[in-house]
Amino acid sequence: MLILKVAALRPIHGYGIVQRLQQMSRDALQIRQGSLYPALYRLENRGWLKAEWKQTEGGREAKFYSLTKVGRQQLEAEKEGWKRLCDAISLVLDTD
Repeated sequence: MLILKVAALRPIHGYGIVQRLQQMSRDALQIRQGSLYPALYRLENRGWLKAEWKQTEGGREAKFYSLTKVGRQQLEAEKEGWKRLCDAISLVLDTD
């Protein structure tokens, strides 16, 4: 879900995703590249992300990921599921 959210903002390469998630979470999330790239391949294979080779600001070629239409639908479904889970946990925690 978090990868989809970052890719929904703008096309971004893998290392940029790691940096953006770290920045957005105020350093609470530390994503390892060894975990990220298999996840990116799975999301791309499911049709939720599309990838395109482009040049980075530093002049290197990198694979940039962006959300597909199906990926946007999946992101919304994931967000709804997360909200339901958080609400359910809150109900349990708030019960005396």
